[in-house]
Amino acid sequence: MKLSNFKFKLPESQIAIYPHSIERTVTNSAGETTTFTLKRPDEARLMVLHKKSQTIEMYKTDAKGKPILDADGKKQFIMCKDIVDYFTEGDTFIFNDTKVFPARLWGTKEKTDAKIEVFLLRELNAEMRLWDVLVEPARKIRIGNKLFFDDTNTMVAEVIDNTTSRGRTLRFLYECPHDEFKRELYKLGEAPLPRYIVEHKGPDGKRDRVPTEEDFDDFQCIFADKEGAVTAPTTGLHFSREMMKKMEIVGINKAFITLHCGLGNFHEIEVEDLTKHKMDSEEMFVSAEACKLVNETKLAGHHVCAIGTSVVKATESAVGTDGMMKEFEGWTNKFIFPPYDFGLADCMMANFYQSESPMVMETAAFGGYDLVMKGYKLALENGYKFGCFGDAMLIIND
Repeated sequence: MKLSNFKFKLPESQIAIYPHSIERTVTNSAGETTTFTLKRPDEARLMVLHKKSQTIEMYKTDAKGKPILDADGKKQFIMCKDIVDYFTEGDTFIFNDTKVFPARLWGTKEKTDAKIEVFLLRELNAEMRLWDVLVEPARKIRIGNKLFFDDTNTMVAEVIDNTTSRGRTLRFLYECPHDEFKRELYKLGEAPLPRYIVEHKGPDGKRDRVPTEEDFDDFQCIFADKEGAVTAPTTGLHFSREMMKKMEIVGINKAFITLHCGLGNFHEIEVEDLTKHKMDSEEMFVSAEACKLVNETKLAGHHVCAIGTSVVKATESAVGTDGMMKEFEGWTNKFIFPPYDFGLADCMMANFYQSESPMVMETAAFGGYDLVMKGYKLALENGYKFGCFGDAMLIIND
């Protein structure tokens, strides 16, 4: 497979820059109406791909297979919350419980007061306050420069090393207990939304995405637990508490693994031959508890559904030659693209991703290139939304 096999034109209007929402109108006793907006990511669209029959579902149907119509007589799209209807008691969903931290900071360079974006990647040494970061514009930041992050000049960092063209090592000059330092640092940060969101442009060619206080909550899965990600495992954003409760009622199991999502999936691939592309490494953990639940599910002949490309990457890094999941603690730089023989999950839920991204390649490897790209074509033709706040795809093995 070549890079160009995954290229398609995505209109700006089909990039979701906010979570899926619905409008509701209520009328009080005096006859006055009020319209308000309610965020419902679990009601984003869900396209269902059937691997064996090579068919695609977009609309809800009744018991006789006839389309269900809404109040306006239009076909009702399948929604993310309907995913539970495709599984039964004893099946298992695997989630990534990594937790996003406020990784994007804005600082000013000493003397020049130039505005610098600092993107925290990971803490290298807690005692010395050393962090691996990306800076923009990188040409202005050299070893020895100091950056100030608040009005009182309390939070200050010094550049002590160049790691890549945009990468730097910062030492924060902040004397206090480590917990207090992290708390104060995170207060200054923003939700690390992808650049295609924060730099989104409207019809007039100007940026139309204004950061909000709600961004951090919107960009965090409800089951997030273990801090370390600089971007969310975005397919998990569709899952609401109501969906999790419905899973419990049906008898669908929940297994949790941890893969701290990095920025590797957003880096531009610069080679046509995909075998020559190298992914960034990401830290991951698979517990004995998760292995026991997933492996028992497989041995019983039930479905195992990976929720998101990060889960597929993690489980394929931890699966043994016997098809069972093994405990794992370490790093993975696995890059999955067609053709690929999967060893663990037989079902997968994924978002609709950007052109030429590693995530769309992994999805195509799982569902089959022709079927998945047919799904993408239908999504583009029918106004589906793409990106972390967009619509989703379910690939099932039936």
